[in-house]
Amino acid sequence: MANKFVKRIIEITDYQTHILEELRKGVVLTTSDAGRINAMAISWGMLGVEWNKPIFITFVRTGRFTHELLTKNPQFTVNIPQGKRPQDIISYLGRHSGRTEDKITALGLHTVESPNVNVCGIAELPLTLECRVIYRQTQDIEDFICAGDIPDTMYPKNVDSSFYGNNRDLHTAFYGEIVGAYIIENEC
Repeated sequence: MANKFVKRIIEITDYQTHILEELRKGVVLTTSDAGRINAMAISWGMLGVEWNKPIFITFVRTGRFTHELLTKNPQFTVNIPQGKRPQDIISYLGRHSGRTEDKITALGLHTVESPNVNVCGIAELPLTLECRVIYRQTQDIEDFICAGDIPDTMYPKNVDSSFYGNNRDLHTAFYGEIVGAYIIENEC
């Protein structure tokens, strides 16, 4: 019997503290293009208001498969745990590349169609923000001011782009207008 899911619409401001607390521990950014879905663990992001719009800003290294997909299809979902934290799922999504494997299938995750963007949500991480990129900007190493050791530790020149942790690739900030917010629930 197939799972049936429903989406309970939420007000972002009612969940902002929860979203930011979970972000520090790691949440999931999902992207897609041409039938390929990729989910990646992130712990850097911002939630706020700019241009009078609710915004989620995510930072993605330029060498990541996620960056490639976001550039081709500027839409994403942010998938946030509710209740028991599925750390095994988040860790796996952070240490494996969607360029070389279908992580969603490998983990047996349940994707749920999004009504406002063409990127799915993930039922196992039910609090979902649907976002459309309205602005992006790639960092410039020369623009770090009074940053201490950040450039050297976060962007070491001798670490190849394929390494999942800190490597030489800078980040692009993708400003996503939040066009939908809900919690995915299993309809029993």
